[in-house]
Parts: sequence; C-alpha cells; structure tokens
Amino acid sequence: MGEAVEIMFGNGFPHKDTSPIQTLLSNQQDCHWYEETIDDDLKWSFALNSVLHTGTSEYQEIALLDTKHFGKVLVIDGKMQSAERDEFIYHECLIHPALLFHPNPKTVFIMGGGEGSAAREILKHNTIEKVVMCDIDQEVVDFCKRFLTVNSDAFCNKKLELVIKDAKAELEKREEKFDIIVGDLADPVEGGPCYQLYTKSFYQNILKPKLSPNGIFVTQAGPAGIFTHKEVFTSIYNTMKQVFKYVKAYTAHVPSFADTWGWVMASDQEFEVAMNEMDQRIEERINGELMYLNAPSFLSAATLNKTISLALEKETEVYSEENARFIHGHGVAYRHT
Repeated sequence: MGEAVEIMFGNGFPHKDTSPIQTLLSNQQDCHWYEETIDDDLKWSFALNSVLHTGTSEYQEIALLDTKHFGKVLVIDGKMQSAERDEFIYHECLIHPALLFHPNPKTVFIMGGGEGSAAREILKHNTIEKVVMCDIDQEVVDFCKRFLTVNSDAFCNKKLELVIKDAKAELEKREEKFDIIVGDLADPVEGGPCYQLYTKSFYQNILKPKLSPNGIFVTQAGPAGIFTHKEVFTSIYNTMKQVFKYVKAYTAHVPSFADTWGWVMASDQEFEVAMNEMDQRIEERINGELMYLNAPSFLSAATLNKTISLALEKETEVYSEENARFIHGHGVAYRHT
C-alpha cells in the first residue's frame, strides 16, 4: 500500500495551481475514503464507492459522494450536510416540531435549505399555503436538483417559491410576515456565508419582526454532544433567549454526523401541546408517514442530560459578528495508491 494522497476540502480548499477538485475527479476510481476532521485529534472516515460529482460555486465547495454505509452524501465546505440513509432524522427534527406546535401554520420562510429536504418535509403539512426557500447559492440548488432526485417533487410544488439571494437581505425587504421561519443553514464556519445569520442583531432586528403573532423560529444549532455542545449549540440557545420569551432546545443522534445534533426553536408564545395532541396533529395534518418523529420521541429529544442542561443554563455568550463561535474542522478525502 502506497502513501495516502490527501485532498483538502473545507474552508477549505488549498489555493494551488491544480485544483483539488480536479485532482479528486481525475482519481475517482482510486479514491477509497472520505475523511472529515471533527477535532484536532479526531477524524471520521467513510468508505467510498465513488465520487459522483464535485464543484465550486462563488461561495462554497460542493461534493456528492457515494458512500458504502450511508449512501449518497452531500458535502459542503468539507462538512457533511446530509446522508441519504439518515437525513430524515435531521430534517424531521428541524421541521415538524415547530409546525406542530403552531396552531395553524400556513406560511414558512426557509433560510438556506438548498438541498430541498426542508421544503419536502414542510410540504407534507396540509395547512401549508406558501413556502419561500431562500438560498444564497444558485449552484448548490442546481446541484441538488440534479443529483438529489428524492426532492424532485418538492422543487416542482406550486406552493414553493425559490429565491436565490442572501436570506438576511431577502427577509429585510419583504413586507409579509411568516408563521414559521426555519434556519436550515450550513454550520457556522469561519469564512463561510452563514455565521451572520446566527447573531443576536439578526434575530432581533430582522428575523423576529417578520414573524406573525403566533410565529415560531427554529434553527439547526450544530453538534450537541457531551464533548461538542459548547462549540456553537449553547451560544445559539443563549442568543435566542435574549430575543424571544420562550426557547426550547432539543437533540437527536444523527449517525452520519458521528454526534448528537441540536436544534433550537423560539417564540413569544408558550410551547403548550400535550403528547396526545401532538400525535393527533401528526395524524390530521401530515400527509404520509414520518420515519422518526412522534410525540414520545420529541419528548425524549427535549429531555436533555444533566451536562447539556447545565451548560445551557450557565452559558453567557451571545453570538455576534464580532464574537462568533465556529464549528471546528474541515473535510479531507484521500486515496490509497
């Protein structure tokens, strides 16, 4: 076995004459593993069948990999975004709790979501009249439309309005209010396009005024494991507490992320839905079967262990552009020669 050739993803790609994307494409048949750096001394590796596609947009590096264990996986800036076999966990947890707690959600604004899976889950609700999906990156959206065919119906749905623009600017200019606003954003990585959309000033001055009176905001909030919850999860939670009266954090294990993942939803109305009522709303409102979420599993997700609960309680940092926390690591693919 020869020396492993490393090809850097991440914030990512080394600036060399020969693009690592081209190197990756030219060596598809020899590339056996994708490797993501989780911490300085921790990596997570996936055996590959093939590299299906890589590309570079104005904002991000994009790759679609066919892995042996998780099926097709979408990688942006070297970070795993979703995997074919378990993305339903992430997207059901992101979307359905907020919509089920709302008495009658009709309009939703998605920040990010270019993959289309968040829109797919929202459109399962029969109360929905309009979904605006605002992603900054046309190439990511086009890429996902082409390769992630599981979301083709969502992209074609007449209730979906697709906007290619910075979500901050788009929300700021819109006069309408939304019942639900979803943050389906990439992780806040240094140099990435999304970290400003996790700040107190954005939540307070731009996002909250665009919520209807019973409106709910929900966002993915990064890793929430025993060793990783202080990266961004606790500060995002504390930041939302400064802006909204009621804030609820919940978590679930996502196997392809190699960690427990966190979401936070917030509103100025209390989250008061009994377990039996939540299951009834699932039955009445949602077309088709959910694969992960029901009332007991949400109750479990919102029941946090002592370490996480205390960390959320004691967190004092407020996320700002000047004082931002970032997710650690970037992706690495390598081949054996």
